[in-house]
This record gives sequence, C-alpha cells and structure tokens, in this order.
Amino acid sequence: MSAQAIGCGPVPGAAPPGALENTLMTPQDHGAAVAAETARFVAAVRDADPALPVPDCPDWTLADLVRHAGSVQRWFTVLIRQRIQERPLGRDVDLRLPERPEQLPDWLAEAAEQAAAAFAEGDLDAPMWAWGADQHVRFWIRRMLFETLVHRVDAERALGLTPEIDPELAADGVDEFLTNLPFAAPFAPGTAELRAEDRTVRFARTDGEGDWLVRLRPDGFGLDTGDAAADATVRAGAAELLLLLYGRLDRTAAGVELAGDQELLAHWFAHSAF
Repeated sequence: MSAQAIGCGPVPGAAPPGALENTLMTPQDHGAAVAAETARFVAAVRDADPALPVPDCPDWTLADLVRHAGSVQRWFTVLIRQRIQERPLGRDVDLRLPERPEQLPDWLAEAAEQAAAAFAEGDLDAPMWAWGADQHVRFWIRRMLFETLVHRVDAERALGLTPEIDPELAADGVDEFLTNLPFAAPFAPGTAELRAEDRTVRFARTDGEGDWLVRLRPDGFGLDTGDAAADATVRAGAAELLLLLYGRLDRTAAGVELAGDQELLAHWFAHSAF
C-alpha cells in the first residue's frame, strides 16, 4: 500500500515561496477532520454490498476501497509513531485485515481510532521525514485527511449519493494538493512533464477566499506568489476545485470556468494525476 498516493492503483526539498504559509487549517483541525471524514466513510459503506463497483476507481469494489483507505491510515500511523527521519525502505505493517469483507467498515473505524491516539501522543510539529514539502508530523495528518476525504467521496458516489464537502475543508485540500504535487514524481511520474517556458496557471475559488498560482518552468513547477494575470485560469467552488484536481470532476463540468491558454490547461490536466 503506497504511503504517497491517493490514486486508485495498487497500493523532498524546500517548500516553494509562501506555500506553507497558505495552510488554512491547523494540525489539530486536520486530526479532528480525519476522525469526522472516516466516520462518514464508515457510515456510508457499513450496510453496502462490498462487491459494489467504484466507478471513480476502475476495477475496484467498495471492499477494495475501504481496504485501501484503512491500510493507508494504519501505515501513516506507524510512520507518525516512529517519527522516521529518512525515507523508509519497506512498508511492513500488521494491517490486521478482517476475514470477511463485511467486517471492513469496523476495521476502518479502528484505523481512525489508532490514528487519533497517535496524534494525541506527541508533538504534531515535530520534525520527521515526509515525501512532500512539509518535513513534520503534521504533513502526514493532513495527507491522511485528504486521502480519506476523497475516497469517502468515491464511496458515496458509488452508492448513488451526492457527496457534501465543507468548502473551507476543500480549500485546504486544494492548497495541500498544489503544495505537494511538485514532490510527487516518484509515484506520479507524469508530473515530471509539467514544465514550460515560464507559464502560469491560476486556480481561483469562487465561493470564498482562495487563490493559487502555479508556475511551470523549464526545470519543474510549483506554487508562486503574485496577482498578475495568469496564462490560464480555472475558477470554481472549493469543492469543485478539489474534485477537479483529483480527477473526480471533468473540467467541462457545470460551475467550472476555464479561461486563457487551453493548450496549457490540457497539458496540466494530462500530467497532474496524483
């Protein structure tokens, strides 16, 4: 089970200017939201057919989705407790997988309880290795949150439900995604193609404060500062921006406004899969 990706497949460096200062929630907020999102996830799947396909994750069933989410939570919890200082060489962890698929929701709930205990045991601002921009314990809590939230949405959509995402939480998720995407090449190789001769893409929230400027350079890309006109702009509500970035919403969807260089936008969306 990958410690990095939120995708539906088998399972660093200095931060760009201003990236970490844009964090919209505290580590304590993130920890509480992990518990809340997991509870919503568990409630959605508890009485559902484990064999139900998940359209957002081709070839996966609900059982696969829950198993993935719980495994990631347990793995991240191990990393947090160990306060590792360099990239781990293996991913050996006792997942304590249940024998029957119908037991997976309770197993996922237990994973969240273990995570909450780990959050409460130590300093969330303590330094530790992370694959992204923020080399502290808090990185893993924030990453666990959006891993869980997006897959909760996957589950609800598979069940024919209309997911709800708190706009402020979604805005924090947009920030987390764009802050860490430049470091994702080891498990999202397509991101290495996000290069250009000084071109910019702006992601602008339409239902509150939130504006992120990404600059593509010949040697890579990352968040930048400034309010100058971008070469291309994506405008949408925070929840729509989050789902768009994670490939759960098409950029032609209602409520998504695209402006500027359409080839640049096509290039971004073709290579930014997480």
